[in-house]
Amino acid sequence: MLELRGIDVAYGKIQALHQVSLQVRHGEIVTLIGANGAGKTTTLMAVSGLAPPRRGEILFAGQPVTGLAPDALVRLGICQVPEGRHIFPNLTVAENLDMGAFLRRDRRQVAADREQMYSLFPVLQQRRRQPGGTLSGGEQQMLAISRALMARPRLLLLDEPSMGLAPLMTKHLFEIISKINKEQQTTMLLVEQNANLALRVADRGYVLENGRIVMHGMAEALRLTPAVQSAYLGV
Repeated sequence: MLELRGIDVAYGKIQALHQVSLQVRHGEIVTLIGANGAGKTTTLMAVSGLAPPRRGEILFAGQPVTGLAPDALVRLGICQVPEGRHIFPNLTVAENLDMGAFLRRDRRQVAADREQMYSLFPVLQQRRRQPGGTLSGGEQQMLAISRALMARPRLLLLDEPSMGLAPLMTKHLFEIISKINKEQQTTMLLVEQNANLALRVADRGYVLENGRIVMHGMAEALRLTPAVQSAYLGV
């Protein structure tokens, strides 16, 4: 579904990604792990059109999408849940969800999808009339994911979904992420600081170091690799 072919991304004179190549197949969860500053978020931003590559190619569903604007990529089915959530704090929960569907014209189905989000995250239904900014951190993350799902993405980009969350909330959130992947066949590219958890939920993984892919493979095999355990799993 998604393929990156040797992409380079730079911020001014500072090169953040060097010849990064990866693949995400339909229905998979693929995770990117690495230290802070390794280039994980930049990779997601390249895919979503926020950090266009200077070199290389990005393909989505077999078609080149390198250099397309973010809104065009959303129309194609690529949606990102950004690090830090970035919900609309002054809009209600229901209004935030509607913003996720702003490109859609099937109003009846939008309403049905909103109810589906409430069934996935019952707390959002309880809070539907509250401003998003009054929610807890975990509730805001649920809202950010739901808002992205309202666009009916073919590929969901998740950037540090557990950041700032308590362990119990993190466990609950990842159970729902796995459920969404399996029941809705939503393909996901996941960046997550909790590498152990990411590798447990993912099908495959890539390890980024200093903007370069240094290792990749099946997630469970990576989780048991001594170099990964030592560097990222605290073993």
